[in-house]
Amino acid sequence: MQIKSADFIISNTDYTLCPKADMPEYAFIGRSNVGKSSLINLITNKKQLAKISGKPGKTQLINHFLINKEWYLVDLPGYGYATVSKTQKQEFQKIIFSYLENREDLMCLFVLLDCRHKPQKIDLEFMKWLGEKQIPFLMIFTKIDKLGKTELKKNIENYKTEMLKQWEEIPQTFFASVPKRKGSKEILDFIEKTNLLFTS
Repeated sequence: MQIKSADFIISNTDYTLCPKADMPEYAFIGRSNVGKSSLINLITNKKQLAKISGKPGKTQLINHFLINKEWYLVDLPGYGYATVSKTQKQEFQKIIFSYLENREDLMCLFVLLDCRHKPQKIDLEFMKWLGEKQIPFLMIFTKIDKLGKTELKKNIENYKTEMLKQWEEIPQTFFASVPKRKGSKEILDFIEKTNLLFTS
């Protein structure tokens, strides 16, 4: 898929104020500092589409971007480790869960995971919740340029082993590196194929 246009549409905290559900939609989420904004900018080939901050946890709204006038890319608030109060974290959780449970044209959610870390409880619990709610999701392991091939393979295998304690099979997985510009093609190819299901 070639990205011809990527336009910011709206930011809000209420899923009922999101754009009319008449196009396929793909949302991105992950813990703070997982590289979500950088990956969105890589995928859309726009350096400043999603705001990047040195302070984790800055995405605090549901952000809709219209891609190629055909589908929506949604940047969701991060979770975990953000330096915000307990009340704010609960509010972010409410925003995220309400959107995920009610957005009719959400084709799938991309859950970003930092490949350098062992399986995190907060990630595993969130993906378990997605499974219970039957919300389709895929996993993207980010920052693969930070590890050697052997260590990366070991970390991924550890993650799969941990997930198979609760899952019969592992969701489809992608691997991304923003500095090396890896992963965007595979993600866009998946979106292009999935868009065909929306119109069929």
